[in-house]
Amino acid sequence: MATEFKLPELGENIESADIISVLVKAGDVIEKEQSIIEIETDKATIEVPSNVSGKITEVLVKQGESVKVGQTIIKVDEGASSDDNARLKGSVVEDETKKESKAETKAEAKSQSKKEVNEIDKSDSGKTVEFKVPDLGENIESADVINVLVKKGDTISKDQGVIEIETDKATIEVPSSVEGQIVEVNVKTGDKVKVGQVLLKVESTSVSPTEKKKSDEVKEKKEEPAKEDKTELKSEDRDGEVEEMKPGERDHQPAILKGSAPAAPSVRRIARELGVDINKVPGSGEGGRISMDDVKAYVKRAMQGKDDSVGLGIKKETLPDFSKYGKIERVTMSKIREKTATHLSYAWAVTPHVTQFDKTDITEFEKDRKELSKKVEEHGAKLTVTGILIKVIAEGLKKFPQFNSSIDMESKEVIYKKYINIGLAVDTEYGLLVPVIKNADKKNLIDISVELNTLAEKARNKKLSLEEMQGGCFTITNLGGIGGTYFTPIVNSPEVAILGVSRGNYEPVYNKEGKFEPRLMLPLSLSYDHRIIDGADAIRFLRWVCEALEEPLKIFM
Repeated sequence: MATEFKLPELGENIESADIISVLVKAGDVIEKEQSIIEIETDKATIEVPSNVSGKITEVLVKQGESVKVGQTIIKVDEGASSDDNARLKGSVVEDETKKESKAETKAEAKSQSKKEVNEIDKSDSGKTVEFKVPDLGENIESADVINVLVKKGDTISKDQGVIEIETDKATIEVPSSVEGQIVEVNVKTGDKVKVGQVLLKVESTSVSPTEKKKSDEVKEKKEEPAKEDKTELKSEDRDGEVEEMKPGERDHQPAILKGSAPAAPSVRRIARELGVDINKVPGSGEGGRISMDDVKAYVKRAMQGKDDSVGLGIKKETLPDFSKYGKIERVTMSKIREKTATHLSYAWAVTPHVTQFDKTDITEFEKDRKELSKKVEEHGAKLTVTGILIKVIAEGLKKFPQFNSSIDMESKEVIYKKYINIGLAVDTEYGLLVPVIKNADKKNLIDISVELNTLAEKARNKKLSLEEMQGGCFTITNLGGIGGTYFTPIVNSPEVAILGVSRGNYEPVYNKEGKFEPRLMLPLSLSYDHRIIDGADAIRFLRWVCEALEEPLKIFM
């Protein structure tokens, strides 16, 4: 039966709104909480979520219209949601010819269901599968296509890279979850794609485990006896729990609060993550609507102290016209470089940095490292100074928990982490990437060395996944292979400390016997967030690291 979804209460004294965008169309299958329309009142711009699920039979509004509270927006056939949703979620699209025939009676419907289940079970029967842009990580909704690695007619296998994309965090290859022959390629180099967008259509010879699981769920549902219209319908909520509801009965949808900033939810989320009060951001859109660019511009102005805005108080200086001095070339930043510049500017702005320096005698350490490295090489990796430092730092974070924390200034709380993940800054031709060794304290030197080698290689070949660059507690950046003595690394916020490693050199050291002897000394630079770490604690931590390298047994004392 068709169910009407109406415009909900918008808040006190708000009776109508203008439609900015209609996000669905007739024939679409929708889920609960899926946004249906984007509206604008005199107080806010908001997306209105549905409280029903099913197939849309009619859309009764269009962009530019003014709608009133209680007015019908769409009509939905909830009875169609179970079959269509299962196929949609699994990204399995049956050939259109198989959808044309619909059962007219309950007996025919049951027979048709069994037929479709059999078609799903034949994983190598040549059905057409849509491969879509997978989840790219928290708060990442789109990416730029750098390269399309396949073409129509190609035969692909599972886990084969099909496109290369660039987000603001990484450049990665997207692997296929299906295998078969490509019948359609829907993207090209230079396109911007969104999560869930169809990339390829493949005449599949198999489906992924996830798709198979969802196909089995479809089978179970379709084998259930058909129910009469008068029986109670079941509606599935976001947590997967099923509650019984009568036809036409709606779960409560809370009123949309007044006073919200005139911005889409995605823009408000970004503002929260940047620590920006969205209500203070001037909007450049119609009616003062706030865009993502408006938030970014506000952050830049705040950091530069422009127009007396709260920030560092640094006055912006307009760049000179460089071209009058000679030829110039302007090159657009890559997404990685742009994100690095923005994030480090933010980190420098919000973190009161202090850097502590020290040297450690690694003369004996180097002898042991070279000897032990032979055993690690048997596993296809090398035992490096960085690999050993990961293990040392992991133990140090247990002894100095304030170095394994983050600060929540809004709630005035310190967040102490009960896990230890160490990030490694890797220099690549595409920019600086920071893969993360997860649970470093629970791994031995061989495990760490092998994983470090793998992650570094993936970083240089643009194979890192976003998951492999998230969750860090502390970062190590090693420039010793290039040169230098000391440097002041920027803390990778929301972490509170970072260790910089420079090149080791032999120096004359005055020993206990009153003589100078050549010793291999390694310079270390520890930058830290002075809001949570005091100078005395910082030098204690750095000294502990130095002594752990000089006398490894101290780690166990």
